[in-house]
Amino acid sequence: MDAKELLTKTPDQLKDQLVALKKEAFNLRFQQATGQLESTARMRVVRREVARVKTILNQKAAAAAASN
Repeated sequence: MDAKELLTKTPDQLKDQLVALKKEAFNLRFQQATGQLESTARMRVVRREVARVKTILNQKAAAAAASN
């Protein structure tokens, strides 16, 4: 998912997506620890998506604070 798609979502949707990504990251770490992880590249992708969602959330929060 790219940043353009994230910009169209509401903060509540972004928070829900963030929770889902963090759960996926946890599951991937668990799979890696038990030796069941097949795609190690997915960990990197999920970590970057989490950072992307957090960045958009912070931008939206800053814009809301500036408009008040």
